[in-house]
Amino acid sequence: MNSSILGLHHITAIANNAQRNYDFYTHVLGLRLVKRTVNFDDPTTYHFYYGNETGTPGTILTFFPWEGIGPGRAGIGMATEIGYAVPADSLDSWASRLRENGVPMGERGERFGEQYLPFTDPDGLAFTLIVPQQPDTRPVWQTEDVNADLATRGFHTVTLTLQNIEPTARVLTDIFGYRLLGQEGNRYRFQTDAVTEAALVDILEEPSGKLGRNAAGTNHHVAFRVENDAVQMEFREKILSAGLQITPKIDRDYFFSLYFREPGGVLFEIATDNPGFTVDEPLGELGNTLKLPKQYESSRERIEKELPLLKTK
Repeated sequence: MNSSILGLHHITAIANNAQRNYDFYTHVLGLRLVKRTVNFDDPTTYHFYYGNETGTPGTILTFFPWEGIGPGRAGIGMATEIGYAVPADSLDSWASRLRENGVPMGERGERFGEQYLPFTDPDGLAFTLIVPQQPDTRPVWQTEDVNADLATRGFHTVTLTLQNIEPTARVLTDIFGYRLLGQEGNRYRFQTDAVTEAALVDILEEPSGKLGRNAAGTNHHVAFRVENDAVQMEFREKILSAGLQITPKIDRDYFFSLYFREPGGVLFEIATDNPGFTVDEPLGELGNTLKLPKQYESSRERIEKELPLLKTK
């Protein structure tokens, strides 16, 4: 049993419109919708999970598309940028693809010796496509337009924006087992050696930055990966011993979750590999039908009428 934090598990963000969100992530970015379910606390809102073919932890980007919620503001106390690993020599092709689809892009650049291309989704959520120094060999999901030479491999980095790096850095190093890899200006990069992919967390230190506000185009929380719920509960004790508040274990159907706010204000989750996304539908049919948490199954007819119509073909 691996008792380490195994990098990133998933990242959850907020969108303004379910159909637009689905179209962008499946058609433009070429991700697979691996699960179509609902928000546990608001069953009239979808919860979409996008990833590779199997929804491997470290590839999973999830959304709460709250219809008409309006724009949020990325800022202090939030995850403010998601980095995806892409193949070598693919950035030119990605730039052309994003341009053809009217996606706002920034200037290409280099961080820690790696080339990257920044862009934003239809709600303004910030991303970078990054060519890692070490080739990323994770299996990919291919579509008609996004083949293996182009497809994203999964997460490379998540960036947190904080007023003060030190308390959060202690959580990453002393509890999660990360180490400081390097610094460029006010950007600090932390890495876990437990895995080779989805292993990086960047912290931007902005003492005078504005607080973020959660709504469309912002990240809701960042989930870190553990092998199973036995390891998860060991980390719960470590977090409590550090004087931080943390939830009991919560069954999210496809993984078990613990939630806590790290000292800088970002909502962290610790999520398990088990039981996975094929627990309630076969691999070949992932994401094809609406799956409801068991407590809502008796209300399926009402919930389906209240959810926005989603065209998936």
